[in-house]
Amino acid sequence: MWKRLRQTLTTVFWMGCAALALPRLITAWEARSRIYSAETVPTERVAIVFGAGLWRDGTPTPVLRDRVATAAGLYFSGKVEKLLMSGDNRFIDYNEPAAMRDYALALGVPEDAIVLDYAGRRTYDTCYRAGAIFGLRRAILVTQGFHLPRALYLCNHLGVEASGVPADRREYRRGSVLYWNARELLATTAAFWDLYLARPLPVLGEPEPIFEELP
Repeated sequence: MWKRLRQTLTTVFWMGCAALALPRLITAWEARSRIYSAETVPTERVAIVFGAGLWRDGTPTPVLRDRVATAAGLYFSGKVEKLLMSGDNRFIDYNEPAAMRDYALALGVPEDAIVLDYAGRRTYDTCYRAGAIFGLRRAILVTQGFHLPRALYLCNHLGVEASGVPADRREYRRGSVLYWNARELLATTAAFWDLYLARPLPVLGEPEPIFEELP
């Protein structure tokens, strides 16, 4: 009896691992032809910058600074006209988009090139709102390599044709990288659930198109 139980538990364990790994493999496969360097990415009108956390003093974490700096580089090189900075602002003392804007301004990006999305609480929400609120149909996504496959998959399946540029501008701690990649297994599975089954509506509102004509 115990042998059968161990065999059953082992089978369940490996089936669970496969169920978690499959969405990650699918997104990685689909993203393989959509990820470029900052120099080779096709020109678009907008780059979407995803939030990545703040320190207690309200300043961007190194991961978020790298995303903003990469997007600023795209702007300065003429790859994009506008930067859509999307993050969480559910709490009075936590404002990712404003912190991203302040850092971009410090890097020399003009304020009129920055658009803020205060309701980008999750990657799904950011991609959904990019089309539904900001009227985007095409964009460059800026985030770290571990996150790009999920972001690209969601945006492309929510109506925003996207390419991606990795924002890996430094060597991150090995423990952090392992944690991020492990977290992506769960997050990507959750993204598939949202995309194909739950289909939740993010916080919406009146449309705020970035351009008069859809890019």
